[in-house]
Amino acid sequence: MTDIEIARNTKLEDIKVIAKKLDIAEEDIEQYGKYKAKISNNVYENVKEKENGKLVLVTAMSPTPLGEGKTTVSIAIADGLAKIGKKPVLALREPSLGPVFGIKGGATGGGQTQIAPMEDINLHFTGDIHAITSANNLLSALIDNHIYNGNELGFDKVVWKRCVDLNDRQLRRVNTGLSEEKNVVPRMDAFDISVASEIMAIFCLATDTNDLKERLGNIVVGYNKENKAIYARDLKAEGSLTVLLKDAIKPNLVQTLAHTPCIVHGGPFANIAHGCNSVIATKLALKLGDYTVTEAGFGADLGAEKFLDIKCRKTGLKPDAVVVIATIKALKYHGGTPKADILHENMETLEKGMGNLYQHIDNIKNKFGLNVIVALNKYNTDMQKEIDFVMKKLNEKGIPVSLSEGWAKGGDGATDLAQKIVNECEKETELNFMYELEDSIQDKIKSVAQKIYGAEDVDYSAEAIESIKRIENLGYGNLPVCIAKTQYSFSDDAKNIEGITPYNITVRDVELKAGSGFIVVLCGKIFTMPGLPKVPAAEGIDIDENGNVVGIF
Repeated sequence: MTDIEIARNTKLEDIKVIAKKLDIAEEDIEQYGKYKAKISNNVYENVKEKENGKLVLVTAMSPTPLGEGKTTVSIAIADGLAKIGKKPVLALREPSLGPVFGIKGGATGGGQTQIAPMEDINLHFTGDIHAITSANNLLSALIDNHIYNGNELGFDKVVWKRCVDLNDRQLRRVNTGLSEEKNVVPRMDAFDISVASEIMAIFCLATDTNDLKERLGNIVVGYNKENKAIYARDLKAEGSLTVLLKDAIKPNLVQTLAHTPCIVHGGPFANIAHGCNSVIATKLALKLGDYTVTEAGFGADLGAEKFLDIKCRKTGLKPDAVVVIATIKALKYHGGTPKADILHENMETLEKGMGNLYQHIDNIKNKFGLNVIVALNKYNTDMQKEIDFVMKKLNEKGIPVSLSEGWAKGGDGATDLAQKIVNECEKETELNFMYELEDSIQDKIKSVAQKIYGAEDVDYSAEAIESIKRIENLGYGNLPVCIAKTQYSFSDDAKNIEGITPYNITVRDVELKAGSGFIVVLCGKIFTMPGLPKVPAAEGIDIDENGNVVGIF
């Protein structure tokens, strides 16, 4: 059966029952049908004095184009923890429509380890991303309306982009204002995908509605001729933007196929944004369960680095254990096996690809100072010889490892992994950041590039140098950096999947995100608006004669 058929044939519990498992009263949820609900903001206020549970961060080695199953393994871990008698809560990101209709497909897990209702979560869900898109584009409309009506604030350069929650490369650069109406000023513009919008980042880093409103007001939307920043609050925009997000800011409650509670909220990409679910959801989950299982997007060089250097620095959170996911196909892919041959046995490239995994482990364990366990996510195409080889290599290095068979067996396929995570969570741990906020912007970038990516140095375009000077002159040089680069390599070259050294990281431009509280560093050829593949998943998605959605994977 396909993932969507497995999900559809599994009987779910009423969402009120799932809420009760977390001691959430019925009056504190707002139901969207029988199987999904918003959690009232009152819930955190009622439990905020409770001691936090353990925090488990799930990340991965550098991925293949189809991903390595972080969400699948995260769900398997939570279901496995429940199987061994613990009280787990999942805290995951919301899927973007871009990948659903693109190459990666949905983001609700797979096989026997899924969150449900699968179709709803992968499509419009409770409308959070649509609300973010509307808020983003309202701000764009207010900017251009202000310019149309006399430009009292003196916009010389607009840096705020429109957005849409789809992969559409045609929108990476567009001309706007071509109606030839009086006072309409034509200009070059661009679209981001919604999950790369600064409003998504703000949404995920805000602690409550008041913090959300303040951050929205702090968005830099443009610059005047004196190179001084113009803020969203100068347009009196923050109130209306907050109103559009007043329901979205409440976290969403769903369940796994095994009825484990899952809070799904926020969904920035990790290659072009900071890649973590909302602070609100994570902090709430830590109060509601013994173990919170959360994920950070793409490889550990991206999502995990940003989770630790940005999210943990801001919130004071610290993972008790970090799970690094590896797959046989990713190991062979990063060892040099062509995509067409990835399912064929190749022990030489398998061994070579172990270097990618070792570097991620070293970064988490020895650079950040955290407890690490490797989850080898099993696919039905894996050969026992290959599995045994990887397990042996990791055991020889003293790295805790477990075979995750959640896709085929659900929580039963992850009980060993769950127990090993419990063991790791009992060990002492520390959290070292890769840089200090007082460091210069260039020093912060260099620290991440050298310590995490293994780069020799960093090269800058003239535009990037100018942007850095402007940001520092505005007084924002002490913000953390959010590096946008390819997920397929430690370098900024998507074709360097084998990690061939030496290499420098090339910074194309730097953007101030004063509302979210970090600086985006654009490296290599990374785009904030992805494109569709030659054969997009959208071509296989349909509705059957019974009105059921088919083709989402």
